[in-house]
Amino acid sequence: MDLAIAAEEIGIDGTYFRTHHFTNQLASPFPMLAVIGPRINKIEIGTGVIDMRYENPVYILENAGAADLISNSRLQLGISRGSPEQVIDRWHYFGYETAKGKTDADMGRHKGLEFLEKLNGIGFAKLNSNLMFPNPPGLLQLEPYSPGLHNQIWQGAGSNATAVWVTENGMNLQSSTLKDDENGKPFHIQQAEQIRLYREVWKKPDIKESRGSR
Repeated sequence: MDLAIAAEEIGIDGTYFRTHHFTNQLASPFPMLAVIGPRINKIEIGTGVIDMRYENPVYILENAGAADLISNSRLQLGISRGSPEQVIDRWHYFGYETAKGKTDADMGRHKGLEFLEKLNGIGFAKLNSNLMFPNPPGLLQLEPYSPGLHNQIWQGAGSNATAVWVTENGMNLQSSTLKDDENGKPFHIQQAEQIRLYREVWKKPDIKESRGSR
């Protein structure tokens, strides 16, 4: 929290938290984001990244909506399938397993897409008419709902193929030092190529149309 306040004081654009489990780092970022949100006034707060293999997408969405509203829509949420860590199949200890014939990367992407699907504010849960408090008619959405959050989602990408997938699903690209070596060129060249590819795909008419329909 002190670092985030100091970052704003010296004019840095944002403060972002790495999320790792089974290590002495921040494993649960939303309490910290909710605390920091009201204590800084200008800069962005975010994650880099939340490993979706560990997570329940619905629960993440509730937490993200609250953190974004608390921070006056300054949350920039980085998600991903995550990176290699200290524990083998560590998502197993959180109650998750890969589907038959699928990899952990598939699981991370599937959860990311479920998160995006429910981020659009469209109701999907059937109302219990026996409740003691009133609700609007129709299907219910998750609350609290932050209407601008769908534009503030960043997907970590280690490969060029993932960068294209990120674009096709209307997310912002979060590139980092965890870029796969795909052609033997220096890191900075490969990262620049990845970002350039993301921008080129983003401009395609069919991609623009699919983003507009979300």
